[in-house]
Amino acid sequence: MKLDRALALMREVPDFPSPGVLFRDLTPVLADPDALRAVVDALQDHIHPDTRLVAAIESRGFLLGAPLGYGWHYGVVPLRKPGKLPAVADRVSYDLEYGTAELELPSGAVQPGQHVVVLDDVLATGGTAEAACTLVERAGGIVTGVSVVLEISSLGGRARLAGRNVNALLAV
Repeated sequence: MKLDRALALMREVPDFPSPGVLFRDLTPVLADPDALRAVVDALQDHIHPDTRLVAAIESRGFLLGAPLGYGWHYGVVPLRKPGKLPAVADRVSYDLEYGTAELELPSGAVQPGQHVVVLDDVLATGGTAEAACTLVERAGGIVTGVSVVLEISSLGGRARLAGRNVNALLAV
């Protein structure tokens, strides 16, 4: 399946998770094996060759990070919401389009000098991706890029990640 056909399966859900937010739902893409393969393959095409670890952001980043790691022999580390990890190395608070949140890095998951790509489904305001990069770098990792399926350009997330290699498969 071609990437454009895969991404066309994405649906828009108005007023989720709060009024005025237009949620871009990747569930139909993830549910279709050919679409999932097309998206994961396209993400891989833009990952720096020195990368050895995928920092997958909760929760849809997990669904993309696992097949990406398996298919191209990367390790995968989950960046989680508070209270989900048994051993936490670090935590960062950040702003979202519709509130605030925190992200945690598991202890021992990122090694100093390790090359890491940050992965999520959507880049909106950039707060989550910026927090993920901060966690990786504070652990001594080197962020090789930020990869997402969808970038909502009007929310300015890319500007918040200035100086970083940001790859989006689709920008709206």
